[in-house]
Amino acid sequence: MQVGIDKMHFATSHLYVDMAELADARQQAPDKYLIGIGQSQMAVIPPSQDTVTLAANAAYPMLTAEDIAAIDLVIVATESGVDNSKAAAIYVAKLLGLSKRARTIEMKEACYAATAGLQLAADHIRVHPTKKALVIGSDIARYGLNTAGEPTQGGGAVAMLVSADPQILVLNDDSVVLSDDVMDFWRPLYHTEALVDGKYSSNIYIDYFQDVFQAYLKEQSADLADFAALTFHLPYTKMGLKALRSVLPMATTDQQTTLLAHFEHARRFSRQVGNLYTGSLYLGLLSLLVSDPDLKAGDLIGLFSYGSGAEGEFYTGRLQPKYQRGLDLELPQRLTRRQRVNVAEYEALFNHQLQWIADDQQLDYQNDPQRFVLTGQVNEQRQYLDQQA
Repeated sequence: MQVGIDKMHFATSHLYVDMAELADARQQAPDKYLIGIGQSQMAVIPPSQDTVTLAANAAYPMLTAEDIAAIDLVIVATESGVDNSKAAAIYVAKLLGLSKRARTIEMKEACYAATAGLQLAADHIRVHPTKKALVIGSDIARYGLNTAGEPTQGGGAVAMLVSADPQILVLNDDSVVLSDDVMDFWRPLYHTEALVDGKYSSNIYIDYFQDVFQAYLKEQSADLADFAALTFHLPYTKMGLKALRSVLPMATTDQQTTLLAHFEHARRFSRQVGNLYTGSLYLGLLSLLVSDPDLKAGDLIGLFSYGSGAEGEFYTGRLQPKYQRGLDLELPQRLTRRQRVNVAEYEALFNHQLQWIADDQQLDYQNDPQRFVLTGQVNEQRQYLDQQA
């Protein structure tokens, strides 16, 4: 029995800031952001959106009544959780109208957790092939204004429906995992923004990719030429390019050209959105599948997942004949329709998120076009609204 990703859909804010404008405001050369980091736009997440609403907005449009009836496992992977006890997945399941018999859990290991959730979901479906699982990587990347990490912020959610006989990608049982206690990135409970040793973290990322990829080639008696494309966790798109370049000497000149061309398609959407933490690898996969005209059924896709702290995994999937039927094909148009905000507006939105205090709070959500929004907090409980109910 084949198991894998049947559907994929993405949600982010309706707002973005231009990276060249941000660079100018920070007295940096625009090419430092546009080329050096590899970002052209960055999603600006308004206070009316959080991990829960982004996840629900990502999943809702792709689910049919049949899907909803079959889902018995919901996993939300995030490092932007809204509660230290209650899983974001419970809120999401309610907003989506899912069965109360579904297991609802939240997973955390920096940017890696969505991959752990995907593997867990696949194993679940192998045992329960008539069921479906919903896995969502949902995050808001925050490093603070005027910080070194600021241009690698962003936010959004990638929702994946896992099933038997999937439309998009069959997951192979060939994962190689590496984990160790590494202090390259962390966020203590008293911090709203992440702490990161940027250069060290970049080096660890490359080291982990080399480790798990080389181990994969050895264990599977495989070669780089076996892959149609490689996809990467993209905290910023230049990071994935560095990882790809680290293995290109193994390929012929023609193979290098092909892999680089596929990578440009894979980072297209991330260039316009920014860092998604748990969803970054899967936005890259979605971008590749939606925008690359040179893929075909049967192609082998390699996926490198990385989460600081640190954990990495390399695994593969086989592209299916009807893969485009399961994709979020309208995503390019939605990204084009977003509203550009200036740097001052971006800073104001960044500073006016729901506060981590016990007081009742009310948020301005009326201008948010998303279906699911956060309206505030009452009696220390977040308030969510379906604007189309």
